[in-house]
Amino acid sequence: MLVAALSACGTKVENTSEAVNSPQPAAEIKAPTSTPTPAPPDLQAELLDDRNKTTQSPLGTFDFKNHTYELPRGWQNPDGTTEITLVNGKVEPIQAATTEDMDPETKAAVKAERRIGMSYITTKYFDITGDGQDEALVVLKIETAGSAIPQLVYVFTWKDGKPELIWPFRTGDRADGGLKDLRAENGELVVELYGRDRFILGQTETGKITGDEEQLCCPTYFTRSRYKWNGKNFLMQGKRLTFSVADPNSAPEENLIEQIEKQNNQKARK
Repeated sequence: MLVAALSACGTKVENTSEAVNSPQPAAEIKAPTSTPTPAPPDLQAELLDDRNKTTQSPLGTFDFKNHTYELPRGWQNPDGTTEITLVNGKVEPIQAATTEDMDPETKAAVKAERRIGMSYITTKYFDITGDGQDEALVVLKIETAGSAIPQLVYVFTWKDGKPELIWPFRTGDRADGGLKDLRAENGELVVELYGRDRFILGQTETGKITGDEEQLCCPTYFTRSRYKWNGKNFLMQGKRLTFSVADPNSAPEENLIEQIEKQNNQKARK
C-alpha cells in the first residue's frame, strides 16, 4: 500500500511499506589479516659462501672432519678431558639429564657423564701469517642439543708434514657475539662478530656491553676487528668498528666500549 505524506514545505514524499521494511544487505565481513612473521636472517651466509674454499697448500687435502681438536676454556667436559675427536665431521653431545628426585650423589654421577658435542661447519684458506702459504681456518659448531650456535675457530699452518694449531678461539651465539665472517685483507685476519663492539680477546669473544640485549635470531649490529701475526700471536690492529645491519651505509662506531667508559667517567665527575 502506498503511503503519502506532505513535508512542512509542501513537498510530497512517497514511500512504500515494502521499501521501509526491506532487509538491508549484510555488510561483508572480512577475515582479520595477519602479517606473516618474517623468516630469521641467514646469519651464516657469508661464512658458508664459496670464497676461499680451495688452496694449493697441503692443508687443502687434510681431513679436518676426522681430526682431534682441543676444547677451549669454558667448554671442557666434566671429566676434565680437553680434546674432542670428530668422526665424519660429528660428535653427538651426551646430555645425561637429571631429575629432582635424584639424590645428590646420583645427580653428581649423572652430570659427570655429560660430554660436549661438536660438528664441522667449514674451512677457509688464506695466508694470514705472511709466509706465502695459506693457513686453514676450521670452523666447528658446539652442539648443545638446542638452537644455540656457539662456534670455534681453529687456525692451522702446515709444518713438518702436518697441521700445526697456532690460534684457537671461540665465538658467541648469533646476536650475542656470534661469528659472521672471516677473511684476509692486506695480510691481516678480519673477524666479524655480531653485536656492538664484540671482538676476540685471546681465545674468547668479549662480553656484551651492559644493556645491549636483543633477540638472538636477529642481530642489529656487527663488529669488525683485525689481527696480525707477529710470529707467535695474533695481535689486534687499528680500531674496532661497529656497523649497523639495518643501515650499512651509516658511519661505524669506533671502539665503542672506550667511548661508553669515557662518557660514564665524565658523568661521575659532575
